[in-house]
Amino acid sequence: MSFLIIIFGFITVCQSLPPKNIDSGHYFIKHYDVRKNKFDDFRPEHDAKYWFEKAENDLIERLKNFNNVGKRKAKNIILFMGDGMSIPTITSARILQGERNNLTLTETQPLSFENFHVSGLSKTYCLDHGVADSACSATAYLNGVKADVGTIGVNGRVKYNDVEASANVSNHVNSIAYFAQKMGKSTGFVTTARVTHASPAGTYAHVANREWESDRAMENYKINSVLYDDIAEQLVLREPGKNFNVILGGGRKNFLPLKPSRYNKYFEKGNRLDNKNLIQEWINDKKKRNIKNYNYVSSRKQLATLTTTPSFLLGLFASSHLKYNYENNNKEEPSLEEMTEAAIKVLKKTGSENGFFLFVEGGKIDIAHHESKAQVALDETIELSKAVAKAVEMTNEEDTLIVVTSDHSHTLTISGYDFGKEKESLLGFGGTGTDGYVYTTLSYANGPGYSERKDLSKEDTRKIDYLFPGTVPLQSETHGGDDVAVFATGPYSQLFTGTYEQSYIPHAMA
Repeated sequence: MSFLIIIFGFITVCQSLPPKNIDSGHYFIKHYDVRKNKFDDFRPEHDAKYWFEKAENDLIERLKNFNNVGKRKAKNIILFMGDGMSIPTITSARILQGERNNLTLTETQPLSFENFHVSGLSKTYCLDHGVADSACSATAYLNGVKADVGTIGVNGRVKYNDVEASANVSNHVNSIAYFAQKMGKSTGFVTTARVTHASPAGTYAHVANREWESDRAMENYKINSVLYDDIAEQLVLREPGKNFNVILGGGRKNFLPLKPSRYNKYFEKGNRLDNKNLIQEWINDKKKRNIKNYNYVSSRKQLATLTTTPSFLLGLFASSHLKYNYENNNKEEPSLEEMTEAAIKVLKKTGSENGFFLFVEGGKIDIAHHESKAQVALDETIELSKAVAKAVEMTNEEDTLIVVTSDHSHTLTISGYDFGKEKESLLGFGGTGTDGYVYTTLSYANGPGYSERKDLSKEDTRKIDYLFPGTVPLQSETHGGDDVAVFATGPYSQLFTGTYEQSYIPHAMA
């Protein structure tokens, strides 16, 4: 309820944005006009007010059903988002976890968030597509508004790639992180993807194209990057990004000049044409504001050996996305659990009085699904579960609301009757087709795992990077349009029961 009140109070003073590829977002970018004619004319859904009022009405109805919901509101809010974590992904990850722990009944050991006493379903469609991408869905679950595919932090009046419309402040919609800052709360986010990627960008950016992570990316779309800020610039130079107490993830290249330059132990080529070093500009901003206790780190060791808990922490641990968990053998990069722990330490310190908001993304679940690497996606889901468990351990259910959800689904399915029979692994075979060939229990509707039917019995389907079969050949497996699960615990968690719009989530959190 407070989120709604704050939104209507601050909608006219949202911050100004002066003029200045491995996600299925590429599909939407190439096909953004699929439903163009249907949505050319302005409709009520294009206005943020429509979604705010809808969420408010949903909240009122749910509150009627929870007379004993309690009067204590959450001091702290943590939103965990498993990118592409469909319901079959959750089920499969639970089973794989059970297999790894040698359980007789592999389905019986829940993931950490499956122990939460409240669950519901979120409808993930966006305004112009029935199947969402990570940009428009982030606008929904972080900003409380449904928008067009490929756009972030703007309302439905902004069409894909319309830079002038996205620079118009009246089309901006602000995130729950922005309003948390206005309430005096500490804020931050953690991701295993680039910190400028679509999901984390939903906490701070306003763009008509999720690809505009650097000025070079904008120039690739024939956009004058001198006139408009790219996503990395918005994070470092604009509110609410520059006020985040914690920023942890990958994506150093979007902060460094194209011409290699030494920064700390790195001498690496960046992705910026303007020769800016945004890491240094982040540091300069803290100095300018006379902030004494801040740190920039670029490795797991540096993160682990911080002598004191800083008030502001920036960690960029890879040039692009972080490695998959199974690839991080030398542990140069921190795990999602370790980054979550570090973030909560900072936010508990800086938010001791007014509380904090933290967004945590398991971003590599989605990327593994796009590659049809089902076991990798499940392993990344288990890693997200560990991070949630760490957050539960470090916080108090009495004053901390924890919500776990996904932005969209994928086409992964669990099929056949042989799985579980005579200890047949989830990663094995579900049965035999009428052509005499076995088929895998896990499969995709489409993707790079497609091939003509053949004898799979001699293939090592338990190899962690095995490409599980797809029905339709595609270079990148697609998202799915089905609802995704929501799990919640803490104050007012009862508001997350039932089925609701994805844009309802931030209103209920606040």
